[in-house]
Amino acid sequence: MAKRYEALSAAHSAFITRQKLFFVGTATADSRVNISPKGMDSLRILDKNRVAWLNVTGSGNETAAHVQLSPRMTILFCAFDGDPLILRLYGTAKVIHRNDPEWDALFAEFVPLPGARQIFDLSIDLVQTSCGMGVPYFAYTSEREQLNDWAIKKGDVGLRQYWEDKNQHTVDHLPTHILEKNI
Repeated sequence: MAKRYEALSAAHSAFITRQKLFFVGTATADSRVNISPKGMDSLRILDKNRVAWLNVTGSGNETAAHVQLSPRMTILFCAFDGDPLILRLYGTAKVIHRNDPEWDALFAEFVPLPGARQIFDLSIDLVQTSCGMGVPYFAYTSEREQLNDWAIKKGDVGLRQYWEDKNQHTVDHLPTHILEKNI
């Protein structure tokens, strides 16, 4: 049975920090819904009503465009081992680019990742848990290094060119403003 909370508890935070994978969902009123799997060491709990995650360069940039037009975001965690649990964080997000005043302070919370392009800062207004008994068991074996290797090989100039070529618009042709914000 689903339960609702106004903030993260210590148990919720402990569960989140053990997870190797989470999913981010965003949409505007007229866009497709985007659900992105996220891994790496990219999420930080800042307080009981705030989390941030470091976003690295990828094939799309849907989340950034969506959040700039409609700041609703849901982050989902689910247990793939141990006791079953699904935990959702609902709230209002802000996208922070390298040239934004908040970048340096938030970026200091993370181990730098190659290809970092944005930080998403989520103000949580609802935490929901549900049983998760339908989620299968999976065993974590290791991180994939291909994306890090790709970003390192591209370098800053190559990443900027990639942003120009591939990350300026969503699949629905919404602007991401990545070149205006990341110099």
